[in-house]
Amino acid sequence: MAIWFRKSINVSANYLKAKTGLRGLLNQRHPSPCFHSKFSSPTSLNGKNYRNPPSFLGNSTTLFGSPRFESVKAGSQEELLYDNGGHQDQALDFPGGTVPFTPEMRFISENSKERIPCYRVLDDNGNLIMHSSFVQVNKEDALKMYGTMVTLQTMDTIFYEAQRQGRISFYVTSIGEEAINISSAAALTPEDVILAQETQYREPGVLLWRGFTLQEFSNQCLGNKSDYGKGRQMPIHYGSNKHNYFTVSSPIATQLPQAVGAAYSLKMDGKDACVVTYFGDGGSSEGDFHAALNFAAVMEAPVIFICRNNGWAISTPVSEQFRSDGIVVKGQAYGIRSIRVDGNDALAVYSATRAAREMAITEQRPVLIEALTYRVGHHSTSDDSTKYRPVDEIEHWKMSRNPIARFRRWVDGNGWWNDKDESELRGNLRKQLLHAIQVAEKVEKPPLSDLFTDVYENTPSNLIQQEELLRQTIERHPQDYPSDVPL
Repeated sequence: MAIWFRKSINVSANYLKAKTGLRGLLNQRHPSPCFHSKFSSPTSLNGKNYRNPPSFLGNSTTLFGSPRFESVKAGSQEELLYDNGGHQDQALDFPGGTVPFTPEMRFISENSKERIPCYRVLDDNGNLIMHSSFVQVNKEDALKMYGTMVTLQTMDTIFYEAQRQGRISFYVTSIGEEAINISSAAALTPEDVILAQETQYREPGVLLWRGFTLQEFSNQCLGNKSDYGKGRQMPIHYGSNKHNYFTVSSPIATQLPQAVGAAYSLKMDGKDACVVTYFGDGGSSEGDFHAALNFAAVMEAPVIFICRNNGWAISTPVSEQFRSDGIVVKGQAYGIRSIRVDGNDALAVYSATRAAREMAITEQRPVLIEALTYRVGHHSTSDDSTKYRPVDEIEHWKMSRNPIARFRRWVDGNGWWNDKDESELRGNLRKQLLHAIQVAEKVEKPPLSDLFTDVYENTPSNLIQQEELLRQTIERHPQDYPSDVPL
């Protein structure tokens, strides 16, 4: 006798509540974006089951899909939910809810018949899709969003060039993913706490939106005395107490369970805020990802997980990482309301994040957002992505699915922007960034003693000994150490 699982009535009720409870937040003329709390159903191509991406995301199965074979012994979840062989009155009173019995032995299918759809508002030409549901954005906010996206793009270009010139040691761009950065940040409040990680050091746009200045970015990348991390972090590992932005940490996915803990503390304190944590598709392969989702669901923590699924974990495509329908279904598996959005559609990301924040705070629950996008740039300045992915694929996403170009068309269509505004913005940004870098280069480096501070209230003897040994070594070999670091 096999025991089959079905959705509880409570989950279905909560799903309906979620769809109706956001009507004050979303555009009243259209249905709201769908946060999935039930499985979709499988698509066969030539006898095989392929998880094909939505048409606007391209046809590359390397990025968002891989072949599957249907199991003749497996039944769809819908069949299992409603077909219990006429044994409606026979059920197992089990912790977590009543489980119905069935006399038929059928395994739950390893996949569904159709992929979870991807929520979008703007088409590739920046036109509103008919009957789309979204949060209205006024002129002021729209121009700030667009201007910040352009600022991030310009910052990436200039800092990347600075690294190639040897002026900074390392850099990572967010090219092609600006909409996720800026639109999600615009949907939050300054009280919401941000946690990022190494594979998500593509979120400087969140800090940019919150007021982190170009000079502060430059100070961090050059590791000078004005850097809040005192030069002890790699470039682009930003952090700011003022802006509720935890310092970026290099280990992959470690920030996810930390974010749940921080969110639970907000819940205990009764704060009207949530925690937002960003991670990549590669981060979902870490154990911390699974621990965090289960932790969040069980503790009902007000945390938003935003997965930037760009199809590549450095050089590993998603087809070699997992066999599920992306990340969105993993949220459902842990009992977390989830949605898949077009990560290159600024309005879709903004609307989904606003809705997710409302749910997280008012209902005290975690929410997962999977944003489908593409990393147009190399993983970092240490990478050459043309070694593992085709150039024409990169160019296609760069030219045809550029999130900044798409959003600008929408802004232009509203009569809020023109070519003159564009030229002035980009010209001024370049001057400001070059000046900020020049200023940062002239600022003194942090003293050597800062290497051993800010961890212990009273410095332990082993660190005191290490500092003494380091100073002795520098005295013996001064030519091997930077001369601009004060001793």
